[in-house]
Amino acid sequence: MSLSDVLTRIDTDLDAALDRLMALLRIPSISTDPAYKADCDRAADWLVADLASLGADVAKHPTPGHPMVMGTIGDGPRHFIFYGHYDVQPVDPLNLWHRDPFDPELQETPKGRVIRGRGAADDKGQLMTFVEACRAWIAVNGSLPCRITFFLEGEEESGSPSLIPFMQAHKAALKADLALICDTGLFDSRVPAITTMLRGLLGEELTITGPDKDLHSGMYGGAAMNPIRVLSRIIASLHDETGRITVPGFYDGVPELSNALRDQWEGLGFDAASFLGDVGLSVPAGEAGRTALEMIWSRPTCEVNGIWGGYTGEGFKTVLPSEAHAKISFRLVGDQDPLAIRESFRAMVRDMLPPDCSVTFKDHGASRAGQFDISDPSFEAARQALSDEWPDAAAYIGCGGSIPIAGHFQKIAGTTPMLIGFGKDDDLIHSPNEKYDLESFHKGIRSWARVLAALS
Repeated sequence: MSLSDVLTRIDTDLDAALDRLMALLRIPSISTDPAYKADCDRAADWLVADLASLGADVAKHPTPGHPMVMGTIGDGPRHFIFYGHYDVQPVDPLNLWHRDPFDPELQETPKGRVIRGRGAADDKGQLMTFVEACRAWIAVNGSLPCRITFFLEGEEESGSPSLIPFMQAHKAALKADLALICDTGLFDSRVPAITTMLRGLLGEELTITGPDKDLHSGMYGGAAMNPIRVLSRIIASLHDETGRITVPGFYDGVPELSNALRDQWEGLGFDAASFLGDVGLSVPAGEAGRTALEMIWSRPTCEVNGIWGGYTGEGFKTVLPSEAHAKISFRLVGDQDPLAIRESFRAMVRDMLPPDCSVTFKDHGASRAGQFDISDPSFEAARQALSDEWPDAAAYIGCGGSIPIAGHFQKIAGTTPMLIGFGKDDDLIHSPNEKYDLESFHKGIRSWARVLAALS
């Protein structure tokens, strides 16, 4: 196989690759809005046709929602799944866009050329970096150096309601050496990265009820228990003075960072002051003795996402409310069990209730963290391949958010995920004027070509 010729082909074919991406971006495949159902179907058809042009055995699979696209190509000794999603976020508020979000354009900016349009970075541009790398491999060598199964989803931006049943039904086809996922980014918009840990998520909503109706505070204040006061005390008790979370058993399964990974993160030169300064803050507020990167990548959190109760309109009303509400989320790491934490949290709240108060809970989902074993030689091979393409050496990084598909590959198919992406912090995904740097698209294609060579 000739990697250098593949890279040359990518360079000479860049304009044609960009034209193909623009064609996909013009399809308004907004998965959460039923008005765009036909467009989601059209995007799936477009991908089927494009993969078929490479020689893939590919089909569109209907689901109760939007279709999945699956196709296989290649006959090498190793088998990899590639996952991406073709659906996009809604474009509202439309008046903040500088141009039609589904009329993509290559634009000149002070930081270089960018592809402007909805889905450019999340995830059509990223998805097509891999497809274009495969196209170049086949054009130069006649075939891929491995077997690839494409698995492209149309509901990622609307909660993936069809994903788990579909994966369970196609479990055998999704078992492979690795699942390659391109839905992440560069570190600090410059360092190529492999994301090796993702935080899980637990969402809880609670309602504290006291009196059976709202009361006049002049008649009942002091004598009647105020649910907001009870809720405030519960929320204040969730962290101690060092920032540690006080839910019993919360830290069970939380690993310490290895020295090697800690050293690599310190070498990234992350500027915590600038990171916080960009949002008008200055002092890290999490666990004492932890760096900012540890806090957002490898440590669990408990955050209050909303509180309401009583009168919150204009003016003033001296009401003692019947109910107080809060939404609380926990980001989880390592082997933390979200269901065990849910029960412990609820027991803690119940134990803090005074007489005459009750609580009801509503769950908002629970998912475990993902952590991927970088002792597998494939990870170091891919990291070196990325380092060969970019000016800075590639790094293993964490992600403060959650990417459920990674865990599904592990749990359902027994396939280890590898997350590589080329997005930048300023890509404005989910926001008006989304963009994807032309450099990210071009070097992303070249990077996947190198990774395929290294892994095969």
